[in-house]
Amino acid sequence: MILKNWKNELKKVFPISLVVKIFLGAIILSFGIYNIHEQSSVTEGGVIGLNLLVHHWFGISVAYITPILDISCYLLGLKYLGKRFLVVSLFSTILFSGFYKFWELFPPIFPSLESHMLIAAILGGLFVGVGAGLIVSSGGSSGGDDALALVISKKFNFKISSAYLFTDISVLLLSLSYIPIGKIFFSLITVTISSYTIDYITSLGKQTAVSSIEA
Repeated sequence: MILKNWKNELKKVFPISLVVKIFLGAIILSFGIYNIHEQSSVTEGGVIGLNLLVHHWFGISVAYITPILDISCYLLGLKYLGKRFLVVSLFSTILFSGFYKFWELFPPIFPSLESHMLIAAILGGLFVGVGAGLIVSSGGSSGGDDALALVISKKFNFKISSAYLFTDISVLLLSLSYIPIGKIFFSLITVTISSYTIDYITSLGKQTAVSSIEA
C-alpha cells in the first residue's frame, strides 16, 4: 500500500510528458553550452555564465561546478519557489551534468565559431533559450540562474526576461576578466536571445495548459 501511494505521488510530480520535456531540455541546453559557448568563448550570464567563469579561472569541469552552484541557489530560493520546484530542479541539474559529461567524451561537433561570433551568439542563445525554456515550463529550472531569476520575478513582479537580463548582465561584467570586451558584446546578444526565448516558451506552456483545462 505504501509503495503504491509512493508511486502515485511520484507520477504526480513526474508525469511522463514532464520527464520527456526535462530530458529534451537538458540535452539541448548541455549540447549548446558545450559545443557553442565553451568553444567560442561567447558566454551566458547568470549561474551558467558563472560556471564557465569558474571553469576558465580554475580549470574545473562545468559538470562538477554546476551541481555545487545550483544547489546553493536552490536552497536560497526554496522559500519562494516551493518543494516541488526544488525536486524538479535537482532532477534537471543531475540530467544536465550527466549530458554535459557525455558531450565532453567527444570532440566538439561544430567547427570553431571564433571567427563567426554573431552566428555563435545567435545559435548559443537559441540553444540555451529552448533548452532552459523547456525545463522552466516544466516547473523546475535548468540551473541556479533560473532559480534566481524566478525568485526575482516573483518577489519584485518582474517579467521573467527582465529578471534573467539582470542576473546575466551582472555575470557578464565579471566575465570581462577572461573575455575581451568585443566578445562581451556578442554575449549580450546571446543572453538577450536566450532570455526572451525562455519567456516565450514559458508563456506558450501556460497558454497550452489553459487551453487543455478549457477543453
